[in-house]
Amino acid sequence: MPAATLDAFLNSYLGDPADERRAAIVATVRQLTQAATKVRNAINQGALGAAFAGTRGANADGDVQKDLDVFADDIFLDAMRRAPVALYASEELEQPVLLDRQAPLAVAIDPLDGSSNIDTNVSVGTIFSLLPATGAPDADPAASFLQAGVSILGAGFFIYGPQLALVLSLGSGTHVFVHSTRLGTFIQAYESRIIPQKTQEFAINAANYRHWDEAVRLYVDDCLEGAEGPREKDFNMRWIASLVAECYRILMRGGVFLYPGDQRRGYSQGRLRLVYEANPIAYLIEQAAGAAT
Repeated sequence: MPAATLDAFLNSYLGDPADERRAAIVATVRQLTQAATKVRNAINQGALGAAFAGTRGANADGDVQKDLDVFADDIFLDAMRRAPVALYASEELEQPVLLDRQAPLAVAIDPLDGSSNIDTNVSVGTIFSLLPATGAPDADPAASFLQAGVSILGAGFFIYGPQLALVLSLGSGTHVFVHSTRLGTFIQAYESRIIPQKTQEFAINAANYRHWDEAVRLYVDDCLEGAEGPREKDFNMRWIASLVAECYRILMRGGVFLYPGDQRRGYSQGRLRLVYEANPIAYLIEQAAGAAT
């Protein structure tokens, strides 16, 4: 039996076309995939692209903003204008953008996660979550994005690596689709992916060891002691500095990713953004029988 296409998966999820919320989710995911292929094409140009790795100051969170960050944000914002989306919130923008106050969804997005690595040819990605638009979107646009993570209707990320892949959950498992250049569409590679329980990998930036709380140090020390330590197993440490790449590896091979708060100024709560990164990734991991906090 041939693998299902993303379109077939979305049609199955939709079921009754009269279900307005599900119809909106399906339409939005389709627009996101179209935008992602455009971003992938720009990334694939590498240093040959005019806006590949140039910088232009800082974004709303204080990170260095690359030209490609802004390009990706423009592409996804334009796509959401054609979707049933009331509000668009991006890590690259100061405030949410009102699109259609009558639409049922709010989209939160990190248009190009890991872009600091773009000039080193490391996998980067786009992280998104779909939320119900609440209250009066024009009067209080932030309210829709201040909902608890349990309000998420669906989440996913595109990873621009050796393959263009989409990791997606609409509330019933985490599914992986790979873009086929031959067919021009996304094909399901893994259905209801379950994170492997046995692993020998953990991911953390060990350069910050001196800044961590004692509990984090003790955990990492136990892993580093390997077979002679309390965990009685040798571990490999990974650190790609690209959240989507780390998450994709964990979905395929198991393991743990840590970005703890530490004693440095501005890092007491860690550096992952709750709305744009932590909530959607946690949603995907939990839907794959993992745990996140």
